[in-house]
Amino acid sequence: MSNESNAVSSAPVFRIDKFVVPADVLPAFVAQMQRVQHTLRTLPGCLRAHVLNQTGGAGEFNVVTLVEWANAEAVASAAAFVKQKFAQEGFDPVAFTKNAGVRSDLGFYGVA
Repeated sequence: MSNESNAVSSAPVFRIDKFVVPADVLPAFVAQMQRVQHTLRTLPGCLRAHVLNQTGGAGEFNVVTLVEWANAEAVASAAAFVKQKFAQEGFDPVAFTKNAGVRSDLGFYGVA
């Protein structure tokens, strides 16, 4: 493996999810996101995880979650763990978000 491809595989990966959350479901939504972030913080390769509330500015998204992973392998391992955990709990994040009337913009990011 070349140094360049090794650097890519060991680069940190950021998961940033932005949400437009109606005021009436904001407390329950934030509590659920905090629960998920707490779980993620316990997983290998999770460097930091935060749930952020918008406190100012004109942006449309009022809740953002940010998770920094050590590398893509940590992301893949965490995704498998979380999928299994949600299945065991009977939690469907897509249905939860839809039923709460939340709009989202989800994505993975790397350092530019």
